[in-house]
Amino acid sequence: MARHNPFVHLAIYASVMALIVWGVYQGAVSTGYRWQWHRVPQYLFEWDDGTLYRGVLIDGLIVTLQISAAAFVLMLVFGLVTAILDGSPSFVGRAIARTYVEVIRNTPLLVQLYVIYFALSPVLGLDRMSAAILTLALFEGAYAAEIFRAGLQAVPRGQVEAAQALGLSRFHIYRHVVLPQAFRLTLPPLTGQTVSLIKDSSIVSVIAVFDLTTEGRNIISDTFLTFEIWFTVALLYLMLTVTLSFAVTGLEHRMQRTVAR
Repeated sequence: MARHNPFVHLAIYASVMALIVWGVYQGAVSTGYRWQWHRVPQYLFEWDDGTLYRGVLIDGLIVTLQISAAAFVLMLVFGLVTAILDGSPSFVGRAIARTYVEVIRNTPLLVQLYVIYFALSPVLGLDRMSAAILTLALFEGAYAAEIFRAGLQAVPRGQVEAAQALGLSRFHIYRHVVLPQAFRLTLPPLTGQTVSLIKDSSIVSVIAVFDLTTEGRNIISDTFLTFEIWFTVALLYLMLTVTLSFAVTGLEHRMQRTVAR
């Protein structure tokens, strides 16, 4: 019975977390590091004349959210269009889809960011923010395409044939029959891909986009609060990803209850 007791699992989890924190603390102590956590709150929020102002880390967090949200929408578009092309009867469409997926998935994200920012941005007239969003969307879209492809293939062929027998067009078959079912199937892996998108967004700091990672790096260069700031940045990223995971889990359970009815 003990192995099914939630308090036992909670105690084990707390023990593991405490061990990790203790290990990090001891590692910092062994290097002679002096913790200065009292200096961190000013970079999150600051009171001035009775008014609460955002700190630079919160400003960076907002930029990260903006980049991630825009890249997420484009990721879904790129992924879905690529998956549909990959399953189309057109040889050209399949060739374009497979080339895009293979090139993106087999080259580093950092190289793609440099190519788009330094080579394509001057031609397309993109600023740093737009280049960062486009790079992330293309990169994550290639992985989302494989997720969508698996979801589309999981829809029973008989349902598609039944829709065709009813005279539905290809567009309406995808809209009313295939995509609703594929969406439910792909929701969990898409959540994981979105979490990866949020974490991968930190790479845009290399082109001087003032996201959360960039702001954290700037603070460290000015204050030398290395451990405190990086732990705070990591915690902010963790809050984003965990909140997203819980929200999607709730949505998934709600959809399952709707289907059961």
